[in-house]
Amino acid sequence: MATAIEFNHVGKQYRLGLVSTRTLSHDFNRWWQTAILKKADPYLIIGETNDRTTLGNSEYVWALRDIDFKVEQGDVVGIIGKNGAGKSTLLKLLSKVTGPTVGTIRARGRIGALLEVGTGFHPEMTGRENIYMNGAIMGMTKAEVSRKLDEIIDFSGCERYIDTPVKRYSSGMTVRLGFAVAAHLEPEILVVDEVLAVGDAEFQKKAIGKMKDVSAGEGRTVLFVSHNMASLKALCRRGILLNNGLVGFDGSIADTIDLYLSGNEMDETEDIVSKAQFVSKEISLTSVLVNGISNSVLNLPYPNRRLDIVIEGNLLNDIPMAIEARLYDKENVLLAKFAPALMKMEVPKYRSGHFVISESITLPDNMTNGEYYMQLELTYPNVQYLVVIPRAVKLVLTDYITPTGNSLMYKQTGLLLLQ
Repeated sequence: MATAIEFNHVGKQYRLGLVSTRTLSHDFNRWWQTAILKKADPYLIIGETNDRTTLGNSEYVWALRDIDFKVEQGDVVGIIGKNGAGKSTLLKLLSKVTGPTVGTIRARGRIGALLEVGTGFHPEMTGRENIYMNGAIMGMTKAEVSRKLDEIIDFSGCERYIDTPVKRYSSGMTVRLGFAVAAHLEPEILVVDEVLAVGDAEFQKKAIGKMKDVSAGEGRTVLFVSHNMASLKALCRRGILLNNGLVGFDGSIADTIDLYLSGNEMDETEDIVSKAQFVSKEISLTSVLVNGISNSVLNLPYPNRRLDIVIEGNLLNDIPMAIEARLYDKENVLLAKFAPALMKMEVPKYRSGHFVISESITLPDNMTNGEYYMQLELTYPNVQYLVVIPRAVKLVLTDYITPTGNSLMYKQTGLLLLQ
């Protein structure tokens, strides 16, 4: 089978915080060495590995380094890695949003890309106008786009707003239309970043199905970046694991996911509060406790199913807020959401200054043995997020039994039994 994509020792280097090399002498030296003397860029030898967790000593960093792989026509490849591993940079290089610093990239055919919310759309143009513009960019005639127009609009589910400027679309509507355009304008290569997570569950299912059809039925090539391991398993046959800008593993999707998850284990001594992501500048946290402990791993032997959550911090202004939580399995599939304040239909208001907020959550009776992950959130329900703590706690459930008296073991991790 023909090779659709080929990366030959590709690298992408950036200078932190700056576009140029800061001084005229450096810029002139780079131009002289590369353009006139045809030598290697002298500043490429001083770049450091792309590890976002360490400060480093160099101003230069390799977002990607020595990327070397081939993708055959009709193959579906999942790109996996932590935030900052280089996944989006790799797709941008393939889509020619930016060029590689070193190495070469070869791609056969047109590329349809969905990299970010709103990619390829002009906000002042209507959805219909943007469809025609994207088709023109991909080399299609107006007649060719017109034949696909009804199919694109129907798939996106945005028919009522198709003649409305895209700037008035929600992020979910924009992703719907963007994916429909990318998938239906007959690209030989479809590149999809993790923006599908913005869409609702119904659309994500449609999108996965369409990518399967594009690959299996039409023989087109798909590169898919996602943190949803279940979607990757359902769609992809092959996986590539990126780690700090380097290819850490290239093999079957099942082996790639297992390796990624095994290297993503939590540090039992890590404080929950250290992982907090602040959406609002009005709040800061000093302590997060789950069942009286601040560590990230919590063992729950049967019949212990109760989680007592206590969060302390400071507010700059009076804010209504409540604790919410989401329960995920090891493959990052959402199993349940807990929103007690919404159930009670009341959201308490906390005054500026020091605050203590608490909530108790009871896990379902029908959970199986295994490992689960709890995301904690401070929200003004249905209005705004204040703080999000992804993978705040790993819950290790043991000795749980089914109504028949049988215990489900590790391989069934993440299942909820229906009674």
